[in-house]
Amino acid sequence: MRKTIWLLIAVLALTSLVPAQDETLELSVDEIFHPAKKLAFSGNPTFGVRWTNDGTGFVQSARSSSGVQIVHIDVRTGAQTVFYDGAKVSAALQDAGLDKAEAAKMAFAFATAHNEPAGSFLLNSGTDLFVYFSASDTAKRITNTPQEELEADFSPDGRMVSFVQGNDLYSVDVAGGKVTRYTKDGAKNLLNGYLAWVYEEELYGRGQNRGYWWSPDSKSIVFLKTDDAEIPNFVLADDTVTDQNTEYTNYPQAGDPNPLVSLNLADAASAKVSEIDTSGYAKIDFLISRVDWAPDSSAIVYQGQNREQTYLDLNSVDRASGKTRRLFRETTPAWVASPGNPYWLKDGSFIWESPRNGWQHLYHYDGNGKLIRQLTNGEWEVGSFYGVDQKNGFAYFSGTKDSPIGPQIYRIRLDGSGLTRLTSPEGSHRATFNPTFTHFVNTWSDINTPPQTRLHRSDGTVEKVINENIVGILGDYGLSTPEFMKVKNRDGFEMEAIMIKPPNFDPAKKYPVLSFVYGGPHAPQVRNAWGGSRYLWHQMLAQKGYIVWVLDPRSASGKGERETWTAYKQLGVTEQLDIEDGIGYLKKLPFVDSDRLGIWGWSYGGYMTLFAMTHSKSFKAGISVAPVTDYLLYDSIYTERYMLTPENNPEGYAKTDLNKKAKNLHGKLLIVHGMMDNNVHMQNTTKFVYALQKAGKQFEFMAYPTQRHGISDPYQTWHLYQMMTDFILRNL
Repeated sequence: MRKTIWLLIAVLALTSLVPAQDETLELSVDEIFHPAKKLAFSGNPTFGVRWTNDGTGFVQSARSSSGVQIVHIDVRTGAQTVFYDGAKVSAALQDAGLDKAEAAKMAFAFATAHNEPAGSFLLNSGTDLFVYFSASDTAKRITNTPQEELEADFSPDGRMVSFVQGNDLYSVDVAGGKVTRYTKDGAKNLLNGYLAWVYEEELYGRGQNRGYWWSPDSKSIVFLKTDDAEIPNFVLADDTVTDQNTEYTNYPQAGDPNPLVSLNLADAASAKVSEIDTSGYAKIDFLISRVDWAPDSSAIVYQGQNREQTYLDLNSVDRASGKTRRLFRETTPAWVASPGNPYWLKDGSFIWESPRNGWQHLYHYDGNGKLIRQLTNGEWEVGSFYGVDQKNGFAYFSGTKDSPIGPQIYRIRLDGSGLTRLTSPEGSHRATFNPTFTHFVNTWSDINTPPQTRLHRSDGTVEKVINENIVGILGDYGLSTPEFMKVKNRDGFEMEAIMIKPPNFDPAKKYPVLSFVYGGPHAPQVRNAWGGSRYLWHQMLAQKGYIVWVLDPRSASGKGERETWTAYKQLGVTEQLDIEDGIGYLKKLPFVDSDRLGIWGWSYGGYMTLFAMTHSKSFKAGISVAPVTDYLLYDSIYTERYMLTPENNPEGYAKTDLNKKAKNLHGKLLIVHGMMDNNVHMQNTTKFVYALQKAGKQFEFMAYPTQRHGISDPYQTWHLYQMMTDFILRNL
């Protein structure tokens, strides 16, 4: 009997140590962000799919035990062929003169460029360029100088490699090694073929520094020459080293001089350079927002804009004569942002994207700039335009026709008929089409499901699953199912919102609410798509008993350019009213604790957080990361697109200067900034901190040494989210 009792006690003790089958785990900051402890909650999604030129297969980059590999996958058979293997590339580079360590480092980084017809890869050691030939597993050094080659690329025919060195433009013949120098006036403030900071950041795309473009026939290079001499110099310092590292960037703030820009044409063979006539524009008030070539190389096509971007001209320059003609001028009731380059058809016509009627849609023009027809129409928007199957007469694009928060893939005939949705289910779809438009690779996710990848035929039929990316671990954590909602603002406009309730939600209780906001023009955050680590952090807060609330103000809704224009000349003003309308809705809910409302955001969202906490008394606590605090401090091209110049809109700038409102701060505030943020400079936070101190307002502050606009160092990211978690638990 006594043995039986002790056996029963032992069994009960062991049972108490084993989690019940239906017991769920709780997320932690470590599991989401810690570099050594985080779990793969997003699984292993497929990235970097690129189709081959003939459209018969696609290539994927992968890392193997021997390093980097690039694999070709045949669409019809599924057969896989490795045509770039890091180990073989490393051996070839050693034969070309690199030491073993440097060769391995270069080979195991992805190639700078790939010329598919020749099967050659361009690699950059930092100071020299090498070409690896996959057919023969050999490599060749094509430059040998102590200076760095930047923005290197093959010519379209693969015979030459172009690059920028010392802010001058060069090319080198791959076979013979002959170097051709096109410009000789490159200097610290005079850039040939390399984009000035504000051009890269605000016009051509972050990380895109190349300011030159080969003609399709490989005979010419058109390039931008930018003069930064009159632009104020901004100094960033890295104080984590004994001898301080300083970085200098020419950064024009609102109202400052912009880079002076010219368009130039270089003959690849003779190296003769001529400046293209742009005298129709005032040089000091001129932006070149895109550059392109006609497909037959007969003309350069560029987009010219005035400083405040109230119009956009599409211009064509005859390569032979240099004569310019304007194809058309694009205008709206507010600003015009470049939609990207025209998409050329074989007959010389082109497809153009425009928001002119208040919604981003597709238009078909002939080669002389005469409108043939509007292809898409309605109170929804084209998102990404993928191109045209010219053989069968279909244009392909993503759009919001069926949902403003979950883009689908569509096609329409070039005569404007037969609009067809190609994808399902609900959620967000992103396509990569092959050049022949027979197939596309589709990446899909929804708010509950990490990205999955499938191969489709062009009619939408699923041909095969490439990566289902099932993440079983998510089921162990009992995540709350977010609720999509619509909330009307004071004008009756339906704003999109997400509410994440605690998993054990009890409607009889009252819960604190943390609101996440961005709010920038046409930048919705309410999406039926997987949100990654930040979304999981919000889920973690829900598990700790918070309701997480995400609402897009009208101008950030993605429901048409016409809604975005409500923010024109007064960034933040109407957004704050919309945020308050959302808070008003929350306060009416019986389960919301109106005395414990918080708000947080990053970048524009950091600005909106400070705006809300200095213009209302609704919030008990807020976190502002990398905020703009006065649009006089932000870069000219972004700011003046929405606000005009300070000279032309002094009242608008006065309304959006948060430093003047610091004395009105209500609630507990945490401010965060990267000390080497070269986008939203820490000057913004410094001025606001100074204003708070002068007003006697207490707050918390954290600076992150070495970090840019995104706090990207893994350990500092982990530190940031742990600190924000502690702040919320302490103050909300």
